[in-house]
Amino acid sequence: MQAFQDSYPDNVAHCYGCGRLNQAGHQIKTHWEGEESVTRYLPHPEHTAIPGFVYGGLLASLIDCHSTGTAAAAMYRAENRAMDSEPAFRFVTGSLHVDYLKPTPQGVELEIRGQVKEIKGRKVVVTATVYANGIATARGEVVAVQMPDSFTV
Repeated sequence: MQAFQDSYPDNVAHCYGCGRLNQAGHQIKTHWEGEESVTRYLPHPEHTAIPGFVYGGLLASLIDCHSTGTAAAAMYRAENRAMDSEPAFRFVTGSLHVDYLKPTPQGVELEIRGQVKEIKGRKVVVTATVYANGIATARGEVVAVQMPDSFTV
């Protein structure tokens, strides 16, 4: 199954968090599992806050890009269209809120699970939770806004 991010057109596939064309970035991959979107990501050693624990900024970044990808996939689903159909749906972050619930251990694969809370016009609200070893360590909400045409080159 193709990841949401692998269907992005080249001109919008450079994001540090989710862009497949950004070799220095996270290059997250998100899929549907039923009604939830899921990303799995293994933090790198440089994503350390203090020895043994993941930097909170990485968690915010993962929630952010997981959620904007989920927003795009949700819009395609709502219109019963394939993810690679034109015109492309791409989203930017209008708002990001993250709550850190527990320290996130380093050295384990993280699972980010998202749910679409609302689709209204050009806006999609997504909630996402980060799990480490099955324990919720961070939770966020993203208001994703459909990217204006002026953002593409």
